[in-house]
Amino acid sequence: MMSWQTILAIGSGGFLGAVTRAYLNGLINHQLPHTLPFGTLGVNLLGSFIIGMLFAYFNYTTLFSIHAKSFLTTGFLGGLTTYSTFAMETVFLLSGGNIIMAAANMALNLFGTILMAGIGYFSFRHFLG
Repeated sequence: MMSWQTILAIGSGGFLGAVTRAYLNGLINHQLPHTLPFGTLGVNLLGSFIIGMLFAYFNYTTLFSIHAKSFLTTGFLGGLTTYSTFAMETVFLLSGGNIIMAAANMALNLFGTILMAGIGYFSFRHFLG
């Protein structure tokens, strides 16, 4: 069972992550208007890169408590990244007949986020020595 401190850490991180997602999503979509939802892709790639870096750092240090880790990963990055939004945007692309854009959206989100998590993890491990 989770402690109230962990629940509070996740909830407050989720709030900040969701607000950051809304801001970045709007900013990116405004700067890159396109059929492909670049805002969702951008936050998913960024969140994947950050979680890779964090897990590399967590393996390196005991500086962060379980509450801080929960705040950053499950909370903030869970609120920042948007799998359900990605899924619905893909449904909209498919239902609008944009099969190529739907496939591109799926491939970029799937492979891009895995790639960014790996780059974040291994580059930060390398940085830490």
